Amino acid sequence: MNKDAMKNIFIFLFLSVLSGCNLDQDEALNSKEDYIFYAGTYTGSGSRGIYRGTIDANGYMVLEGLAAETENPSFLAMNRSRNVLLAVNETGPEGSVGSYQISGDTLIKLSGRKSGGAHPCFVDISDNGYVLTANYSSGTIGLLKIDRDGKLSELLDLKQHEGQSVTERQQGPHAHSASFMEGSTGVLSVDLGTDEVWFWDLDTAEKKLLPAKQQKLFISPGAGPRHTTFHPKEEWIYVVNELNNTVSLLQRGSETYYHKGPSVATLPEDFSGESFCADIHISSDGKFVYVSNRGHNSIAIFRVEPETGHLNLAGLSPTCGEWPRNFALTPGDKFVVVANQHSNNIVSFSRDANSGMLSAVDTIALAEPVCILF
Repeated sequence: MNKDAMKNIFIFLFLSVLSGCNLDQDEALNSKEDYIFYAGTYTGSGSRGIYRGTIDANGYMVLEGLAAETENPSFLAMNRSRNVLLAVNETGPEGSVGSYQISGDTLIKLSGRKSGGAHPCFVDISDNGYVLTANYSSGTIGLLKIDRDGKLSELLDLKQHEGQSVTERQQGPHAHSASFMEGSTGVLSVDLGTDEVWFWDLDTAEKKLLPAKQQKLFISPGAGPRHTTFHPKEEWIYVVNELNNTVSLLQRGSETYYHKGPSVATLPEDFSGESFCADIHISSDGKFVYVSNRGHNSIAIFRVEPETGHLNLAGLSPTCGEWPRNFALTPGDKFVVVANQHSNNIVSFSRDANSGMLSAVDTIALAEPVCILF
């Protein structure tokens, strides 16, 4: 890390104490198990690729070092057996995705393949080894598969989103995520440029993505849908919208069709600055939804109404850093770990399971962290 980045970290740590982000030194838990996490980064200003860290039973973190050197690994995923890690290389005009064997404290490169477009920003893997990539600049979704050894196939299928919407950033399609729907052959892809969620069926015999009966669902003009999270018990999908700073509820209707429910704001009413939503996750009990706000520099905490799936804003937690991108809940949901891209730091927060509220515990320095994977 360069001297300017280190200087920014020390300034940030001083200011965070003054701004209510003082670290909780009294947090203690009974479990003594450490959890390993991987951090994806942008590699333009000090970072060199994917990093490995640990968080202990008290929420304190250690950055153990570089696990794999690779360009712009901005999003990560792991297979069901947890022995293969996938990482996109967010580059243009043509991006790629790589697979890595998890071996001790290092990652061993197994394969690298074209992602199917420019600037891939998302990757997901199904239980049976199919892989999806979302290519932002080209608005495409790529389908691949890993074999028993963890090596990626060439592209099996490629789908092109089409359309545009109302803002300057929406003059064409921008695929921002693509996810497998658990327990089915369904695939959901989200496009910031067209303000739409697209639905597909995975044909495992032909190894193709086929249009579902419901091909698309429009969110709202200028919303900029980005990522999704799925309720663990109900057929509810939550879509975070980057451009208008909202979360939209998608509810299952008749047969395989979804309709859009209410959308709720992720920012306080009196906030007048510039901010953009980034990531969204739900607690494993389905009671709380969390969203990162870049600009407002906060995590919005929503309580889920158990009967309807509607969201109510329960609070906003400062992220103790600037431009919170991706974040993750630890196994067991005891902590939330946030990647603050512009302040070059990762922060851990203890989580109250009853209220959903977060309390800052620890921070570690890393240049341009943008993804956290447990």
